[in-house]
Amino acid sequence: MAEAFALWPATRALIRIEGTDSRAFLQGIVSNDVNKVSPARAIYAALLTPQGKYLHDFFVAEVDGALVLDCEAARRDDLLRRLSRFKLRSKVSLAPGPEGFAVALIYGAGAAPALGLAAARGSAARFAGGVAYVDPRLAEIGARAIVPLEPGRAALAAAGAVPGAEAGYDRRRLEHGLPDGSRDLEIEKSILLENGFEELAGVDWDKGCYLGQELTARTHYRALIKKRLVPVRIEGPAPAPGTPILAGETEMGAMRSARDGVGLALLKVDAIAGALPLTAGTARIVPNRPSWLKLPELQADPTPLRRG
Repeated sequence: MAEAFALWPATRALIRIEGTDSRAFLQGIVSNDVNKVSPARAIYAALLTPQGKYLHDFFVAEVDGALVLDCEAARRDDLLRRLSRFKLRSKVSLAPGPEGFAVALIYGAGAAPALGLAAARGSAARFAGGVAYVDPRLAEIGARAIVPLEPGRAALAAAGAVPGAEAGYDRRRLEHGLPDGSRDLEIEKSILLENGFEELAGVDWDKGCYLGQELTARTHYRALIKKRLVPVRIEGPAPAPGTPILAGETEMGAMRSARDGVGLALLKVDAIAGALPLTAGTARIVPNRPSWLKLPELQADPTPLRRG
């Protein structure tokens, strides 16, 4: 049996949205199509400023008929407060929860099969009194679950998932080039398309208006993307997030999160090909373009992550 690991991160929290207007309410605010959420499908989405800058990102799944957001625990109150501003007279309630539920991350080659899920990203099914789903961004990263804590632990153990470590999951998501919320995205500064939201299925181009849509669409259709968030290999001490990345004396980008010699960096597109020697602090930085990343400017095959 292929391995599956289960991790219960304290860094994640939940928001429950229910009421007759819940889908229409969220649909007019976030970057993805909420109407695609069902017991069989979850999505990834973002909340933006009116100017199209990043505020929050989260997963949206359906649990017992309600929409549940899997978001950053440290910033859940801020997300609730911002969403509540748009409630007005909508018949919708927003609250932390569901009470007693928690987020589990299931990773490893056996993650989806262990949960009885199809391999397609966003594929969802009822599990342990809640829901499990393949990560909507990238199926290779594994699956997620929103479940009652103790029944969820028992169900995952029965499915063959052994306890996982934060370091193991974190390195995996870094190798695949996936941002981890505000660790990698600058609040009120980052734009979605520089950070992979198109390829990682966080934006729907046909859903209609939402907050920040105009800048996001203009960036897309006018090909205004000059930088991209990509995995990098770090040879030397890991630079702190925000450390400038240089080619000689020319700034080419900045570091984001890192672990065990692998990190994420926001780099100018012409630095991603790897032809330029890059440094950050005293470390050498080597870009590793992931297979999912679209870069028309670089038509060569994506560079596989070089280990060691």
